[in-house]
Amino acid sequence: MEQFPVLLRKDHKPIRYLVVDDSVFARKNVAKMVEAFGGEIVGEAGDGCTAITEYDRTTPDMVLMDITMPQMEGIEAAERIVRAHAEARIVMVSSVGYQENIVAALQKGARHFVQKPVKAEILYEVIKYVMGDDAEVVMPAVQES
Repeated sequence: MEQFPVLLRKDHKPIRYLVVDDSVFARKNVAKMVEAFGGEIVGEAGDGCTAITEYDRTTPDMVLMDITMPQMEGIEAAERIVRAHAEARIVMVSSVGYQENIVAALQKGARHFVQKPVKAEILYEVIKYVMGDDAEVVMPAVQES
């Protein structure tokens, strides 16, 4: 994977992520990307119900959530999280990129949408955009030989 400048919170600490997807493979793939951006995974969930519990437990800076999951869909989970935590930053990450799903997710409080298969450079830009002024880009130090 290509190198990205590190994305940190304004307090110079790693951005804390909750990754929600019913596919363990998809969760690990997204987790590997955000860790490459300098992020920290504070929780994982495989369905919307667990996502709500994990959000309350970990209070992440950002949630990366699939739409299609068992027990509770991502859009409903996003709505419930945002209702309880207006400051929540939720990015939907899904292969179900139908216009109505994207619109519904945004109406329910999601801040953005990333299409699967996730491309690291797109995810990076979306995270930077959604974090806005609460994040800063730190260029890696150049090694001299």
